[in-house]
Amino acid sequence: MILAVDIGNTNIVLGGFEGDDLKFVARIATNPGKTEDEYATKIRSILALYEINPAEIKGAIVASVVPPLNSIIKKAIKMVYGVDPIMVSPGIKTGINIKCDDPATVGADLICACVAAHFIYGSPSLVIDMGTATKIMVVDKSGAFCGAAIAPGVNIGLAALARGTAQLPQISLEAPKSVAGKNTADCMRSGVVFGNAAMIDGMIDRFNAEMGEELPVIATGGISGAIVKYCNHDITLDEDLVLKGLNILYNKNSI
Repeated sequence: MILAVDIGNTNIVLGGFEGDDLKFVARIATNPGKTEDEYATKIRSILALYEINPAEIKGAIVASVVPPLNSIIKKAIKMVYGVDPIMVSPGIKTGINIKCDDPATVGADLICACVAAHFIYGSPSLVIDMGTATKIMVVDKSGAFCGAAIAPGVNIGLAALARGTAQLPQISLEAPKSVAGKNTADCMRSGVVFGNAAMIDGMIDRFNAEMGEELPVIATGGISGAIVKYCNHDITLDEDLVLKGLNILYNKNSI
């Protein structure tokens, strides 16, 4: 089994692959203040919940947007499973080109998502990753990453509303019955859910106009399922796209 680890700003997502089959997905909170011993304990405990024996892990690959955790997670995985994880970093074989001003600055999660979109769904495409930030990436006909747009994530907007106002509460992320809310919570839900869906629709239109064609759209990320079903465009939802990209990258770089 190959352990794929996606270190995000909010959560660390773990996935276990046997070939192309994703056997489990688990999440732990991102905390740069924890040590490798603490993360080793967490990772081993979580995999034990899925009845994964440490001896089953034959390799690992890590993508990170939290640099302080890179060496900590690598050491934790080495400590528990005795394998040296591959890091998604400049120089790794991806199978796609990175067409931007400085390829080294492109986030590892963006690369993983675009790799999976290209090799699983085909190109060209738009890839939407809705996590701490909302990222919309464009992949051209050759499978090359051509650029992206980054907007504040849904939960960032929710937190800002509650923190920056005296009377707006914290709310759950679910759609109200109508766009015109009849109470404070539903008014906020309308703005957050339908507002983000409308933003996604508008950005898709702009990308399509710039690319000169109607692009297939794939969405991923922990929040995407709550938002994209209210979009007007046809969007394929694959919440495990980044993990699948990590598995593809492991197979390209483990030989």
